[in-house]
Amino acid sequence: MIVSSLVLNRFTHDARVFKTCQFLLSQGHQVNVIALHDADLPMHELLCGLKIWRVKLITRNLSKRALIQAVKYVEWLAKACWQVRNTNVLHCNDMNTLPVGVLIKLLTFGRIKVVYDAHEFESNQVPYQSRLSIRLLQIVEGLLIRFADAVITVSDGIAEEYARLYKIEKPVLVLNCPPYQEVQKKNLFREELGISSDRTIFLYQGGLAKGRGIEILLDAFAELESSKVIVFMGYGPLDGMIREYAGRRQNIFFYPAVGPDVLLSYTSSADFGISTIENSCLSYYFCLPNKMFEYIMAGLPVIVSNLPEMKRVVEENGIGVVAKENTAEGLREAIQCATNLDKEKLKAGIASCKSRYNWEDQEQRLKAIYNGL
Repeated sequence: MIVSSLVLNRFTHDARVFKTCQFLLSQGHQVNVIALHDADLPMHELLCGLKIWRVKLITRNLSKRALIQAVKYVEWLAKACWQVRNTNVLHCNDMNTLPVGVLIKLLTFGRIKVVYDAHEFESNQVPYQSRLSIRLLQIVEGLLIRFADAVITVSDGIAEEYARLYKIEKPVLVLNCPPYQEVQKKNLFREELGISSDRTIFLYQGGLAKGRGIEILLDAFAELESSKVIVFMGYGPLDGMIREYAGRRQNIFFYPAVGPDVLLSYTSSADFGISTIENSCLSYYFCLPNKMFEYIMAGLPVIVSNLPEMKRVVEENGIGVVAKENTAEGLREAIQCATNLDKEKLKAGIASCKSRYNWEDQEQRLKAIYNGL
């Protein structure tokens, strides 16, 4: 089959889409990626066997006012539709690409199949979003989703809500897990940041933006003893705040983001992984962050926010601590509790978890979907 994967981004750092496309390629399908063009990127590119075509928009440099954004979207939709007219399956990543899939399916009288891959709770992924906005998006998604031949989501909570909201068969769960690998324990943070062996390293890796509990973590560690240190590894709008705290506190460190090829080596250099998410929208409430699975793959026990999906994975597998409250005091209590856990039980739980939560297992679910098409 010819599969066209649609993304409304530049396709430079989209790990989930890349892994999905690579698997489909390994199954003998011809895979094309339709993405957005930008000045520093080629319009046509061959990457690891994937044919990438980036849509160049005449309207790209116009203002970001709502009406102009709508014009840009219509241009992208028209050009994307033309590019995928000869495909067999359209793999629509996120709700913003689903209209292309539905339009093409209608124009070809159902000849082209549509797979809808919802990477978030699509109608409510913005913190403190208005109820009107959520409702309008749910109406649109509810209309479009009925044209999909298969629906994929990233957490069981989202899958159940989609089935309830839209009265559809429960979507297939494909988690954001890394490929299985045995990761050798490293000491890169201690060596590069001068952290002594008698101090416990807690790691936050990922986007440094609001909604991720970063400010709460900073407040929590600012009041902890110096034997417990936190390393923030990533990039984002809050890295300046983190650097400022790091300059004033001996137990707070900043480390720039590293490439995916060495990421887990750095991850394994910590003692615990922290995944904090603020309950500010349904997408966050039902989330299962890929960084949590990266911690597990690197052999780290985890500390997570008290949100249902993360809590379930941690408690069912005995791999860490769920903070009772997403506050500085709640996190300090969880951190203290984590240091007192039985290390052998944690190690056994993590090993079991790795064998279940890996990309190879998720590929089998993708295989079943495409065999069904």
